[in-house]
Amino acid sequence: MGCRNNVTEFILLGLTKNPDLRQIFSAVFLIMYVATMLGNLLIVVIMTASRSLRSPIYFFLTSLSLMDAIFSSVITPKMIVNSLSESTTISLQGCMTQLFAEHFFGGVSIILTIMADRYVAICKPLHYMTIMSPRVCCLLLGGTWVGGFLHAMTQLLFMYQIPFCGPNVIDHFMCDLFPLLTLACMDTHILGLLVILNSGVMCVTIFLILIVSYMVILCSLKSCSSEGWCKALSTCGSHLTVIVFFVPCIFLYVRPVATYPIDKAMAVSDITPILNPFIYTLRNAEVKNAVKKLWMQ
Repeated sequence: MGCRNNVTEFILLGLTKNPDLRQIFSAVFLIMYVATMLGNLLIVVIMTASRSLRSPIYFFLTSLSLMDAIFSSVITPKMIVNSLSESTTISLQGCMTQLFAEHFFGGVSIILTIMADRYVAICKPLHYMTIMSPRVCCLLLGGTWVGGFLHAMTQLLFMYQIPFCGPNVIDHFMCDLFPLLTLACMDTHILGLLVILNSGVMCVTIFLILIVSYMVILCSLKSCSSEGWCKALSTCGSHLTVIVFFVPCIFLYVRPVATYPIDKAMAVSDITPILNPFIYTLRNAEVKNAVKKLWMQ
């Protein structure tokens, strides 16, 4: 099927057309973006500089923080600038580039969420360092990059086959699959199924893996003391907050080709992983001690 494009650029309508609200949103998202970048980059610096944080879990958390920072930078700066500008266009090539980048770095971050899971550390503490050797960690990290690349490239390849002949107005603040599919000059039911099989299945699968993992962790702690239960519940409880963020992902990609007003709110909760540094690391006693030691130096 040849690609017959009369459209060379798209117009992003953003979160709202109200100019006053656009300025408010731009200020709010600027604060959230700066906090996300500072929090995640702080984690990267702490994990890299501290010798006491060399276990596999911190290796994956460093990678997760780096991916979160890059992922936020793919979409948020453009959204902030568009909120303050009268021109909110994006070229076709720029749109496809943003689509690839958001699904690549987002896909890597989602897969890394499994790596940050504490199942092995809690359920098999004596074998943890043996199972999660440096070689295994590097292979797993490489696997997340390959998985993210294949996920994003699959999306990009079939999007390049879609003809866009007008209109070119995207009722969203970023280029994403379903907003683009609604503008296609062809029947997109089959492509909608491909989106569900790619993005939707990935979100649901990882969501279920994490749920089962934490259920197994809690079941394995039946014979533990109340102190052990409290520590595990504290850790798992905060991590379950991250699992909640899979709900928007599932809502956005496990459905027929359509767009809804709530899509923008759902997407916002996915592009600003501001809580990840606090959930995974800054509440951790080892990290707090490492920060104190680095500060004292």
